[in-house]
Amino acid sequence: MKPMKQALNLAIRAGQHGDVPVGAIIVQNGKVIARGENFVQRKKNPTLHAEIVAINRACKKLGEKFLTDCDIYVTLEPCAMCATAISFARIKNIYFAATDDKGGGITTNARIFDNDKHLWEPNITQMPEYAAESAELLRNFFSERRKKADN
Repeated sequence: MKPMKQALNLAIRAGQHGDVPVGAIIVQNGKVIARGENFVQRKKNPTLHAEIVAINRACKKLGEKFLTDCDIYVTLEPCAMCATAISFARIKNIYFAATDDKGGGITTNARIFDNDKHLWEPNITQMPEYAAESAELLRNFFSERRKKADN
């Protein structure tokens, strides 16, 4: 299964346990080495975004602090915190599906690689072929959340 498809499955799982549906996959030499999904609500920790979870798991698995020969696939444009963590981990490539007009840290809003100096800047690629599916997961999640809040 393609990495972004796997990330989308993780996003679905995150939504099922009450977290914003975002998933991340880290790949090294064509092999998935770590997965992450949002655990912010479930673990009551604002830093547990899918990307951070995946980075922590990849570092632990490899016994390394740098992931220079790895790529990350994320269903939503990483926020500024996650984009910075990706930079600190020295991940080679970021592939993301949907843009995030409110919280995006790369192509929208913060645009950290345009505005800040980083020791490591990954290559960035949006995968528009997955954007609609990712955006739909998010729209449905927040729509359901608003319905529950109204009741």
